[in-house]
Amino acid sequence: MNVTVIGSASAASPEERALRDLYLAHGPALHTYVLRMLGGDTHRAEDIVQETLLRCWNTRNLADGEGMAVRPWMFRVARNLVIDGHRTRMARPLEISGDTWLGEWSAEADDIERMLSSVVVQQALEVLTPAHQEVLRATFFADRTTRQAAEALGVPQGTVKSRVYYALRCLKSALEERGMG
Repeated sequence: MNVTVIGSASAASPEERALRDLYLAHGPALHTYVLRMLGGDTHRAEDIVQETLLRCWNTRNLADGEGMAVRPWMFRVARNLVIDGHRTRMARPLEISGDTWLGEWSAEADDIERMLSSVVVQQALEVLTPAHQEVLRATFFADRTTRQAAEALGVPQGTVKSRVYYALRCLKSALEERGMG
């Protein structure tokens, strides 16, 4: 943990020197104690130690004339700050980052877009002739090759290829009319 020393020793006020001495005497042990309570969260531990020292400053509890009289007080203040922080987090609803809800919204928007696209494609398919609809179902929707589709439909493979070509052209035109293209 980094400590910024307030001014030089000679230029600092007696309170500032007392606070610095208090930190030097108890800060490392206090930091280790708080760090253990917070499960290794160094940033929060540093905040707790700083807040504890500020409370020492505000209460003018900077003198440690009886050896270790201030240390138990500081540890109790730090412990209470950790407990208060935990209670505050537990009382508040779970915070989520913007990425989370944006990701969920984006996924829902993608689902809606796919659904609307499928409706438009279905409407465009209805414009095709029955023979073109049949050949697209036998090839693309049934995931068959032109040869397999020809066998299933009972027509020559060349006929399937020709119908697929013209069906796709008509489908493209129908989709462009509907704003998809």
